[in-house]
Amino acid sequence: MRKHRLDVFSLIAGALFTVIAVLYLIAAVNHQSVNGRIVVPVALIVLGVGGLAGAVAAVARRGRPDREE
Repeated sequence: MRKHRLDVFSLIAGALFTVIAVLYLIAAVNHQSVNGRIVVPVALIVLGVGGLAGAVAAVARRGRPDREE
């Protein structure tokens, strides 16, 4: 089986949505509320950083030749 390249943006986005889901789950269990005025901007900032990291990784990867195994 061939290894695939790491998709940084997808990894960060998946981790972010998992953290948000766990945050809401913990808040619901403890009868608390989550302030969406904080969660939404932080989520957008993290997605922006993830997109930037993915773009930088793609540019850095472009200069290296692919290794075939």
